[in-house]
Amino acid sequence: MNILVLNCGSSSLKYQLINSDTEAVLAKGLCERIGIDGKLKHEPAGGEKYVSDAPLADHTAAVQAVIDALLDKDHGVIESVDEIHAVGHRVVHGGEKFASSVLITDEVKQALEDCTELAPLHNPANLIGIAACEKLMPGVPQVGVFDTAFHQTMPEKAYLYAIPYKYYEKYKIRKYGFHGTSHKFVSKECAAMMGKAPEDLRIVTCHLGNGGSLCAVKNGVSVDTSMGFTPLDGIAMGTRSGSIDPAAVLFLMRKENLSIDEMDKVLNKESGVLGVSGVSSDFRDIEEAAAQGNERAALALDTFAYRVAKTIGEYTAAMNGVDAIVFTAGLGENSGSMRAKICEYLGYLGIELDEEKNSKRGEAMQISKEGSKVKVFVIPTNEELMIARDTKEIVENLKK
Repeated sequence: MNILVLNCGSSSLKYQLINSDTEAVLAKGLCERIGIDGKLKHEPAGGEKYVSDAPLADHTAAVQAVIDALLDKDHGVIESVDEIHAVGHRVVHGGEKFASSVLITDEVKQALEDCTELAPLHNPANLIGIAACEKLMPGVPQVGVFDTAFHQTMPEKAYLYAIPYKYYEKYKIRKYGFHGTSHKFVSKECAAMMGKAPEDLRIVTCHLGNGGSLCAVKNGVSVDTSMGFTPLDGIAMGTRSGSIDPAAVLFLMRKENLSIDEMDKVLNKESGVLGVSGVSSDFRDIEEAAAQGNERAALALDTFAYRVAKTIGEYTAAMNGVDAIVFTAGLGENSGSMRAKICEYLGYLGIELDEEKNSKRGEAMQISKEGSKVKVFVIPTNEELMIARDTKEIVENLKK
């Protein structure tokens, strides 16, 4: 079964065509500047990258451009659109309605519409992508895979905020969590690498990139996660503040005479390791500056590592122990120095890193020594493959 995996942003569309039987990526690419001038970057497996500057007026035009690229006689990998058997969509927010991936129906689309207020930048684009596929590939089953779904197993004590309960009832203000597809994928891969069932393990997964979150995965399900009502909560990130005393926000707004939108920009675009370092939101730039003696850059790295390690400690307590810790995403997969800095705080767990293995980048492996009481892994995330797996399962069940 060939599954087209789509990730629609407001002006972009990432895609992969995956053979779900072999899990091979047949082609992948990106449509950028949708609604502006348009650019498509297409890469067939084993072939050369192909770039087109054809105009992309909207997401329907972008999906059509993807189909055309997949069918192209020089750069394509299929001969007919009929060889696309299903479409799996990454959907950012499913609210409380979806605890798992689902076949997209009219009822599901309405539910996504209802969640738009919770993800105003993302859900409308997801809906547009779904509509475009319906128009261009009528009858092809589509599946929604939600960033929030994996975290719907959190207990009330973990997801409720200590504010008047009426605001949860009226507005559904609660912790939702994000990066769920990534946390689900790497926790399953970790269990497989350990030769154990997910139901028998307590794992802390650390998705560390420009955006970052941690998840406590107990017996195969999410029981807590660091992002909250929005992706602003939790650890410090590239440009996001992470957790902050709400009164500090009010104080700043009064002192600096900031509007709500201006304060939102400070917290989402000007904070995190960028705000502390004054150098960059890119950890590579910050690590280079720190190596050259920039004290604020070093402080930004220390602050980040401290918050991640502290959150691992919280989740160890929440699960009454931990069997494995997983590092994933851009920083988690590639920065051995950051992994070591985080694990320095975790000696009380009996963690011992293998320095040689920890120096490697982007490879799935155990980086703790064999005698380490808690195992530590690097596992490259693959959200597209997770989406394809969920899509395949749902579509195959339709035939039964």
